[in-house]
Amino acid sequence: MQSDELKRRISAGRGDALADLVLKNARIVNVFTDEIDTADIAISGNSIVGVGAYHGRKEVDLHGKYVCPGLIDGHIHIESSMLCGPAFEQAVLPHGTTAVVTDPHEISNVAGLEGLDFMLETTKNLTLSVYFMLPSCVPATDLDESGAVLNAEQLRPYYGDPRVLGLAELMNAYGTVRCDPKILQKIRDCTEAGKIVDGHAPLLSDKDLNAYIAAGVQSDHECSNIEEAMEKLRRGQYIMIREGTAAKNMEALMPLFREPYCSRCMLVTDDKHPGDLLDSGHIDSNIRKAIRLGADPAVAVKMATLVPAQYFGFKQRGAVASGYRADLVVVPDLESFTVEQVYKNGTLVAEHGKTLKPAPLDIDRVRFSHVMDSFDLDEITLQDLELRESGEQERVICLNRGELLTEEKIIPFQRHPGKAPGVDPEHNIVKLAVFERHHHSGHVGIGFLGNFSLKCGAVASSIAHDSHNLIVAGDNDTDMMLAGNTVRKNKGGLAFVARWTGRGRTCAPGGRIDEHRKRRERCGENAGAERCPQGTWCSGRHRHFYDPRLRQPSGHPKTQTEYIRHHRCSAAESRSGCFLIGDNKNTAGDRPEWSVSGNRTVRSYS
Repeated sequence: MQSDELKRRISAGRGDALADLVLKNARIVNVFTDEIDTADIAISGNSIVGVGAYHGRKEVDLHGKYVCPGLIDGHIHIESSMLCGPAFEQAVLPHGTTAVVTDPHEISNVAGLEGLDFMLETTKNLTLSVYFMLPSCVPATDLDESGAVLNAEQLRPYYGDPRVLGLAELMNAYGTVRCDPKILQKIRDCTEAGKIVDGHAPLLSDKDLNAYIAAGVQSDHECSNIEEAMEKLRRGQYIMIREGTAAKNMEALMPLFREPYCSRCMLVTDDKHPGDLLDSGHIDSNIRKAIRLGADPAVAVKMATLVPAQYFGFKQRGAVASGYRADLVVVPDLESFTVEQVYKNGTLVAEHGKTLKPAPLDIDRVRFSHVMDSFDLDEITLQDLELRESGEQERVICLNRGELLTEEKIIPFQRHPGKAPGVDPEHNIVKLAVFERHHHSGHVGIGFLGNFSLKCGAVASSIAHDSHNLIVAGDNDTDMMLAGNTVRKNKGGLAFVARWTGRGRTCAPGGRIDEHRKRRERCGENAGAERCPQGTWCSGRHRHFYDPRLRQPSGHPKTQTEYIRHHRCSAAESRSGCFLIGDNKNTAGDRPEWSVSGNRTVRSYS
């Protein structure tokens, strides 16, 4: 800062000179004392210079509205929003998010360093501050086949980028506590660069937890119960309370929303889908839910502002106080927490749900050619879907509502007329197939998925944590083949197939997620996947097919070769077949295409 600018700020703070901007008659959420202060906020340049009674060259009377610090999401995979940087900014900035810390784990597992560079490039000139943690597990597990391998030597140069804050969620807890040399080298490179190591260790406990933390892991976002969270807090970790689209852990962790725990806990989303971003919001939605569940509003705001700022070392951010960055959010009340205005660096950047100056999207399709086209798979045949194993029992991977942890269930082998062998629609069990799509290996995995209430037809997605191979779920092989080949033809994305009966109608989500907001405004709610008519294959409340739980968690402490599993599966817990449509390549595109094959109707999104 130049000497003249420093003098100008001091003079404005003393009241000897007019501030550039004064927000008059504000109720300020004080995240230091958990109080509500009534005062003016004086801003000079990009910083707050005073809280009290001030005058400025420009004055905005807030008439008693509340002002909070700009919201920070401390752990998110932007790829899960199915949006490029500028479009993601338009989705979250109007909801009060002024900074995010992203882990480009998903795109890096598809496109390696090119994917990481793509994310850095497409977020560098935004109003939204986008920081990065380097993906620690590419591939996520040796048991799967991803599109790339990133070793310590490849990641090391990126620590020189000021937007790179550290090493992202260290998923291989198993390898860490057993001194895997590749993992240890990544940790050493990060800590020697003076950066942070984030954790990912569901159910890790006791001495293995001590060893994991001793390696330098400072946080965890996988806590699904209060006992696990308290053990990790007592060991000195920060807890990221996750509330996203698929994983919803807040309610179980509500005891943390009070002192002394709240000062070591922050709100994060991890994965947030575009429909949720548009309908319910981002971190503001998490604050609303916390308040609804009984949290002190000031505490909830602190956990979304000051705590992540302190954890990540964002100096002079995360509070409404003199000397702090003027990243501010204006809401009419703390109960509804409806964001009306957003200021970034002292400038109004969003108002009433709109970004005032949207950033353009400019992709170098030559430089990022592999990001644009990363699909390498032969046409799927019925033979590929044939279940060759025999026996009297089947193993079902069961989803759990609001959690990433899956469960195992062993049941008698199911046979129902008109369904693929092993499928049981009455108990929400469908067939599942995974096709390797990166290296043209021809590898196929067949299994069964529980608590997924797809009643007929099939859905296919190349958006599938963590390796993002092509995953297809359905009740019969013909529809599964057609859905899978539709995604293959479009080089990625999602597609669904439903048997055409001439009555009712299937879910009709609109096309490209990159234009989701425009389409919603133009066509109304029927343009989105969030409104699901009760047709031939949807039942119950809608859920999204794109689901991080359809993955094998890597590096689980108990065993490296088995899925995380428990024994409380309930087949009665259903999930509906209403699907969000997007593309793991984060590219712009055209409208969806319809096609008819025999008596089946297909809609695809690429």
